[in-house]
Amino acid sequence: MVNKNSKGLGRGIDALFSEFAEFDKVDKNDERVQDIPLYEIRPNPYQPRRTFDEEALNELAASIRQSGVFQPIILRASSVKGYEIIAGERRFRASKIAGKETVPAIVREFDEETMMQVAVLENLQREDLSPLEEAEAYNMLMKNLKLTQEEVAQRLGKSRPYIANYLRLLGLPEEVKKMLQTNEISMGQARTLLGLKDKKQIIKVAKKVIKENLTVRQIEQLVSQMNEAKPKQPSKEPVKKPYYIRESEERLMDKFGTNVIINEKKNKGKIEIEYLSPEDLTRILDILEIQFDEE
Repeated sequence: MVNKNSKGLGRGIDALFSEFAEFDKVDKNDERVQDIPLYEIRPNPYQPRRTFDEEALNELAASIRQSGVFQPIILRASSVKGYEIIAGERRFRASKIAGKETVPAIVREFDEETMMQVAVLENLQREDLSPLEEAEAYNMLMKNLKLTQEEVAQRLGKSRPYIANYLRLLGLPEEVKKMLQTNEISMGQARTLLGLKDKKQIIKVAKKVIKENLTVRQIEQLVSQMNEAKPKQPSKEPVKKPYYIRESEERLMDKFGTNVIINEKKNKGKIEIEYLSPEDLTRILDILEIQFDEE
């Protein structure tokens, strides 16, 4: 049973999940299964999954009509009214479809932080979240638990660049996010689109990707061509940046998960870090550990 003070810091997803591994199992000597009315139950507010496979839910509903729910769902008493789901939202939804009025459940104590982590971990371990849902899950942990990318990576046993690459997807235009969510484009294609300097072109290029079924490599070439395209005008040949500058840009882009440009002139210069939204700016400031005093 999960202790509500459990933190599970910095031990990797397998170690952390082992702490929660028994959270949906029943200890018959210690816990009582109750039939809870469905109308008293609400989904976990921290559930990262936004879409559920309707066909799979209907199949589960048919099984529940015939044989009932074999494994109780796990709930916690809400501070407002009724209960919130810790684990078992598919069984809850399928029970509704099956026309049931109650569902077998166990009520346990979970604090907000543990509830949030379990919601993310259960989905990462047991179901295939879409790339966008996974990105939103990481962003939720950062926002609600005041964590940096590095801290989220440590808690979940991921690399920081892995987390950063998912979080970058949140900077996509809403129309392109829908394309990603509906699998019209892949995560690799979406990430490559983010390389466009002119962000207004992302939607247009995304539609081209779908229409022409472009591969990631083809998108990379297209993005490179569009980024290098300039109005025709008499100008000097572009100065090739020294290796150490290009290498520094790559390292900074890896750290911040966004485009970084270093402009150097006469041994001094400036670093430009691109952000795609106010939330993305907050994410970058968290990495820099910059906080503003509230007035």
